[in-house]
Amino acid sequence: MSRPIGFDTFFVIIRFMDAARTLRDARRRAGLTQRALATRTGIPQPAIARIERGTVVPRVDTLDRLLAGCGEELGIERRPGLGIDRTSIRALLRLTPAQRIHVATREGRNLERLERSASA
Repeated sequence: MSRPIGFDTFFVIIRFMDAARTLRDARRRAGLTQRALATRTGIPQPAIARIERGTVVPRVDTLDRLLAGCGEELGIERRPGLGIDRTSIRALLRLTPAQRIHVATREGRNLERLERSASA
């Protein structure tokens, strides 16, 4: 995959989170208005409004600064299942429970055959 000019790995992190909701919820938990947060952080109130509306995606340092103004911090967590091909899972979920049991029984028999041939 080609990376755009100025690609930033932090952009990938922000892209997969909802910065608008994260900021709005943090600000409300802190009991701050957008204007009060602007005063605390030095970031203009209209910019905060655009971020909270989701019309712009903030840089990581900007979001971190805004969250700090709310008494919170930006953290990183591993995303379970990242990079897993879910094609087979989705196909199995489209089956009825009875069809899934049939598939599981067939696969169990295949494993038994494989085990017998490996021990022979």
